[in-house]
Amino acid sequence: MEYINKIFDDEVIIKRIKMKLPEFFQMANVESSRAGKVGMEVGVLREKIIIALFLYVYGEQNVNANISIIEPETDVIVMNNPISIKTKQGNISSGVKVAWTVDTASADVFLKSYHPKTDIVLVNINWNKEGGFYFIPKKVQDEIIAQIGIENYIKLPKPGTNNRGVEFSSNAMNMLLNNINTKCIMINWIEKELNFSVYDRWLELWKE
Repeated sequence: MEYINKIFDDEVIIKRIKMKLPEFFQMANVESSRAGKVGMEVGVLREKIIIALFLYVYGEQNVNANISIIEPETDVIVMNNPISIKTKQGNISSGVKVAWTVDTASADVFLKSYHPKTDIVLVNINWNKEGGFYFIPKKVQDEIIAQIGIENYIKLPKPGTNNRGVEFSSNAMNMLLNNINTKCIMINWIEKELNFSVYDRWLELWKE
C-alpha cells in the first residue's frame, strides 16, 4: 500500500484534493441532473474524476483505466495495484455497496465466495458539512472479515426487494474507516455558485 503515500503524504496534493474535489463533484451533479434531480450516472462521472486524480499524481504510464465494465470490483489499476472506487453521499455508515447488481437469488452464493481483491478508495460526500477521502487497504478488509466473520461484514438484500447489490454492514464500515491503517483526508464540502453549463463544451465543438 506504499504507493498511495504519494497522495496522503504530499501537502500540495492534499490541498488540491480539499479545494478541487467538492467543485468537481458539484459539476458532476450538474452534468447528471434533470429537472433538479441528480441521476444515477453521477457515479460514473465521480469515478472518472478520481481516476483523473490518479493520472495527475502517478502519470498515464502508471495508471490503467481500461478496465472491463463487467469487472465486479476493479475500477482502475495504479502502480499495478487494483482499486475499487466508491462514493457515498450523506451517512457513510450504511448504503455503501460491496458489489452492485447481485440479485437476491445469488446473494447467498456471493456471501460464501466473497474475498476482497482490491484496495478501496471511498469518498464520503457531505454537502455543507465535513466528509472524507478514504483509502482502505485490502489487508484491512481481510483483517476485519477475520475478526467479525463474513456474515457480519456483508449486509444482504432483503428477499423480495428490488435490490441493486450487497452492502457493507454498518459495523464493518465503521471498523474499516477507523482502522489505524486506513488513510483519510477530511474535506469541507462547500457548495459554490458555478458559472457552468453542461452544453458549453458541445456547443463549442459544434461551432468548430
